[in-house]
Amino acid sequence: MSEATEVRIFSNPKKTVKAMAKEIFRLTKSSVQESIHILLSGGNTPALLFQKLSAKYAAEIEWERIHFWWGDERCVSPDDDQSNFKSANDLLLSQISIPGQNIHRIQCENNTEDEAIRYAEEIKLNLNFRGDSPVFDLVILGLGDDGHTASIFPDELELFEDEQICAVTRHPLSGQLRITITGKVLNNANRVFFLVTGESKAQRIAEIMNDDEAAKLLPAYYISPKNGELIWFIDEAAAAKIL
Repeated sequence: MSEATEVRIFSNPKKTVKAMAKEIFRLTKSSVQESIHILLSGGNTPALLFQKLSAKYAAEIEWERIHFWWGDERCVSPDDDQSNFKSANDLLLSQISIPGQNIHRIQCENNTEDEAIRYAEEIKLNLNFRGDSPVFDLVILGLGDDGHTASIFPDELELFEDEQICAVTRHPLSGQLRITITGKVLNNANRVFFLVTGESKAQRIAEIMNDDEAAKLLPAYYISPKNGELIWFIDEAAAAKIL
């Protein structure tokens, strides 16, 4: 783990989410940029974050400056309960005053290969570049029980060297198709916040934090922004096995 990595541990998921929401609010208040580009994650814990942001900061954040993107999406319709967009829309986007053009959804109900190309072009049109990759102001990531992050799975570590902005992946167990942002883009962000809670994540967190040999098989281990900061927001249950 890089020396630039910061780990913040909180007593329970509620306090973990509260701390991240507060940090996001601080980021939006301190930024002098006209537009702030934030990459969202899916999953149960980010759902808690969306609820906190809409409940606490609906009137506090200048949402017209915020552009939301997704780090990955399941190839289902946007009204499907498995959709990462649906979760964010139900719990956050529909609860705040944000222009429709600031919501950049992965249209995963369309042909996956074509959509990966289209979404990459949309990113190119809207974001600044550093080197040959676009720069997100903030990337929010989760951690799967198998160590995956975004939709980069353990059998697809080559996506950290892929030159594409987006790629089509397949869940190793269900076979479900996904579209994901690739590793080089994730690691080109100005800030990356990991949000991880629960006992089921403790073994993977320990492997990553302890720099175990087993961690080298985990996609999340390879998240290390080259020109930005990395902060892990985790609860005590997830941190229980860190040495």
